[in-house]
Amino acid sequence: MTGAEAEDDIPLGERKTVTDFCYLLDKSKQLFNGLRDLPQYGHKQWQSYFGRTFDVYTKLWKFQQQHRQVLDTRYGLKRWQIGEVASKIGQLYYHYYLRTSETSYLNEAFSFYSAIRQRSYYYQVNKEDRPELVVKKLRYYARYIVVCLLLNKMDLVKVLVKELSEEIEEYTQRFNTEDQLEWNLVLQEVAAFIEADPVVVLNDGSNSVFVTSNRLQEGSVPPLEQGMVVGQLVLADALIVGNCNNQVKFSELTVDMFRMLQALEREPVNLATQTSKQGTLEPSEKPAKRENPHKYLLYKPTFSQLYTFLSASFKELPANSVLLVYLSATGVFPATHLDYEAGPYDFGGVLTNTNRDVVNGETVQKRNQAQKEMHCLHPGDLFAFTRKPLFIIVDSSNSAAYKNFTNLFGQPLVCLLSPTVYPKSVQDQSQRGSLFTLFLYSPLLAFSSVCGVNSVRRGLWGRAQDFLQKVFRDIGQMITRSRSIDQAFLQFFGDEFLRLLLIRFVFCSAALRLHKLFRESRSFPESYPELPKQDTVESSVLQKHVLELAAMLDAQSLFWDDALESY
Repeated sequence: MTGAEAEDDIPLGERKTVTDFCYLLDKSKQLFNGLRDLPQYGHKQWQSYFGRTFDVYTKLWKFQQQHRQVLDTRYGLKRWQIGEVASKIGQLYYHYYLRTSETSYLNEAFSFYSAIRQRSYYYQVNKEDRPELVVKKLRYYARYIVVCLLLNKMDLVKVLVKELSEEIEEYTQRFNTEDQLEWNLVLQEVAAFIEADPVVVLNDGSNSVFVTSNRLQEGSVPPLEQGMVVGQLVLADALIVGNCNNQVKFSELTVDMFRMLQALEREPVNLATQTSKQGTLEPSEKPAKRENPHKYLLYKPTFSQLYTFLSASFKELPANSVLLVYLSATGVFPATHLDYEAGPYDFGGVLTNTNRDVVNGETVQKRNQAQKEMHCLHPGDLFAFTRKPLFIIVDSSNSAAYKNFTNLFGQPLVCLLSPTVYPKSVQDQSQRGSLFTLFLYSPLLAFSSVCGVNSVRRGLWGRAQDFLQKVFRDIGQMITRSRSIDQAFLQFFGDEFLRLLLIRFVFCSAALRLHKLFRESRSFPESYPELPKQDTVESSVLQKHVLELAAMLDAQSLFWDDALESY
């Protein structure tokens, strides 16, 4: 309230408007701050609290819209304060997305973040002599960039990064603050993240950069053959773990985590927050529930954090559901040579976070040889969770450790394991994300990458995608028709996400086996249980498909074509 007028001169109705606004503002801040204290795991605890917080912010947003004139004159409402409320609503939607995995909430967050920029809510902040307000603006930009990355709005991301760079430069020159290095690091991280994205330039006359969406879309999953009996299990929960040394990351998302989380999501329904006839933003109703698996994103977790989240997911897993564990992490190797009696803690595993020495990107044990590495997720650590259906993906230089799994409880269990050795040309790109995960996320991008192709005519790209759909239908039939395949694969095949991951895994295995640069067996993906090679990854039909796709991209010379001799 401005001091220019005595309180007594303010009409009672307007005074009540200001009082109600102050109450809603205080209540919203109190509830928002309380979100930090909620447990990060478990589905039930957070929902009612989030609902209350969201209701208060919805009321606050509508209230300031309806009483803007009174609040301007009597309260002195500034545009940056409106921007802060909009930013908090954007954050709420983003956290809803993280908690529920419902991609439509990303569109809602985008609508509010976009409105802040379009309406210049934070424009006046730079004129105020308050560095903490400028930091709010910088944080808003960083959050907006994350949402745009997740929505694959790469053109807008580049514009926002340029604006953020200018804002940071002005902020650091003007206030000479201690967080200058921190903000410059944010800029470096997002720039490296954008560069890591393997965009394909389309030669359609304009050389425009074409960014594909790789979320699950209607019609993108090969249908099951009529009468085919497969399991009815549903992927309900996924732990996505990123702990690779030196891999590009932004906002606690490595490139591999970023790709895998999209591979486990459906394409967003464009509910985007409705703009009413007056051009005002309205927070919209919750979208209809869709069967997206719930995800936990764990960046460099310690062993205890990882085990806590695993236990929470395991505890809350519904009946007839699957828990997926994706591990993208640096390998931890045993110090001693293994003998034939080696157990599930003798093969090493993948790194969990701790302050430790890392030599050449791989962790070397420094303890008594009879003891096992503590800061490591060993295959044996996951045995307890095989009491329920478990689907494991390991992308690591020591993924082979997880070949030595044992199915103790007879529940469906599959492990998909990355190559442990790559040709030098591929290894040199590993900071920009793993080739194996790229195949699971976008097989055509990955195939183009191993073919050295980064420029494709748009029409050709579309034909290659259509051809790949046919290949995937054939792979699906190979899996379901094989007489020697382990039943675990078929038990997971009823779920669309898992079906697509299995099909892409088989395609990746077949493609790398035929590629001339991938010469040793350690350069091929493996699985537990093993797939029948002749029926799947070494099928002559599939080999012919791989060579046809390579020919479409004019890269057939990179592949062994012995497979065609019989044709």
